[in-house]
Amino acid sequence: MKKIFGQIGRLKQEKIEEYKYLHKVAVHDEKWAGVLSTIHDCNMRNYSIFIEGDVVFGYFEYVGDDYEADMEKMAQDPVTQEWWKLTRPCFTKYSEASREAFYSDMENIFSFE
Repeated sequence: MKKIFGQIGRLKQEKIEEYKYLHKVAVHDEKWAGVLSTIHDCNMRNYSIFIEGDVVFGYFEYVGDDYEADMEKMAQDPVTQEWWKLTRPCFTKYSEASREAFYSDMENIFSFE
């Protein structure tokens, strides 16, 4: 069963260019191949990140059967943990209601395939 995710986040102004560099250039380095492999192994497909100013939007389709287990598997991956040490400090809370300074899941109100 496929589930569609939209996530939103806000970057620190001084980290916007670094975040762009990490995703446009650095992620394709052999050192980070494990991150992309883990994303795939955790049943995420069609993963894209968009940016406008300091706002980032992520989209992906989850095709697995146990989202929580797959996200825990991702969180335990050593290469992904190293990647997150670079990317997570780029974020600030999107809004006062945000639980943490990272991506927040958005409510999906319409999909068309």
